Amino acid sequence: MITPADRISEVKEYYFSVKLKEIEKMRQAGVDVINLGIGNPDLPPATEVLEALHLQAASPSNHGYQSYIGIPELRSAFTNWYKKYYNVSLEAGNEVLPLIGSKEGIMHISMAFLNLGDGVLVPNPGYPTYSSVSKLVGANIIKYNLTEKDGWLPDFEELEKEDLSSVKLMWINYPNMPSGANATLNFFEKIIKFGKKHNILICNDNPYSFILNDTQRSILQIEGAKETALELNSLSKSHNMAGWRIGMVASSPEIISYILRVKSNMDSGMFKPLQLAAAKALELDSSWYTSVNKEYLSRRRIVWKILDTLECSYDKNQTGMFVWAKIPGKHKSGKMLSDEILNRSHVFITPGFIFGDMGEEYIRISLCSNENILNKALDRIKKIN
Repeated sequence: MITPADRISEVKEYYFSVKLKEIEKMRQAGVDVINLGIGNPDLPPATEVLEALHLQAASPSNHGYQSYIGIPELRSAFTNWYKKYYNVSLEAGNEVLPLIGSKEGIMHISMAFLNLGDGVLVPNPGYPTYSSVSKLVGANIIKYNLTEKDGWLPDFEELEKEDLSSVKLMWINYPNMPSGANATLNFFEKIIKFGKKHNILICNDNPYSFILNDTQRSILQIEGAKETALELNSLSKSHNMAGWRIGMVASSPEIISYILRVKSNMDSGMFKPLQLAAAKALELDSSWYTSVNKEYLSRRRIVWKILDTLECSYDKNQTGMFVWAKIPGKHKSGKMLSDEILNRSHVFITPGFIFGDMGEEYIRISLCSNENILNKALDRIKKIN
């Protein structure tokens, strides 16, 4: 009998993978399910980006293996983008590394820096992949709680009470998912000091800074940040290119070199036309982000109506492509409310528990459905509430 590696016993199939199978079975049985769960942009990339992909894909010379570090045009586009919007200077040659999506980067970073048993600080609530990847590499997960009371920011006094002697790496994610909370430069200064004090690599996952957010911030804006921090970013949300799988990581040349050792043994570079089209996307002016956010603003107003119908409470200053909301006291958990809505109204809303036990009393609704679909979901939920 063939048995899997021990590490497989430490992780489960991704929640959304399981849930999508359940929804598909319901649809095959004739049930019209509206999925408001996943942050999968339904809008297309900019026209000029699609034109660039088409043109470059037609070139016979663009179909071979590519460099492990990405083509110069894409690296330069990333550095120009960071300078323009984040006021961060990066060296295109050795301080930025294109990735096949930032999710890939979470694995590469973990493999590059975490040994068996090393400690890793993971936010609760937080993106589930931080925990699952940490388990796959055999790291010791130390969860730190984020609360509404603290603005969904880490409590440094509580962190200092932990035994941090074995901690090698800390995941943060601002603008935050799932809460939509933003971080200030003052916070980034504190977390950089914390990282330097304890010799911890601070990893900021930053894919949401252009969605319903007026001010783009980067942890790399802080002087000396590259000595103890890195930042992931992605075109998935900011440019409606989720399926293209184009992301990046930025930091010091030394940190980037360690990640490249892992990455170069795991892929053979991205399709060159995708990279050239991504470079075109990064050259778009601010009117692109304004047009995308105009649509999300309209959608969010309907999501607020859905949450009002469910008697949930939420912060209207949230950023990103989701709305995070606390359920009313009459419901025992976000999971029970989510299941009830799915079974009775055939609308799927993400329960907060999947992001950690600090999300038990919350639900999350995605803005990645058009107004007609959102209004249809609202009508269904009104009928059962």
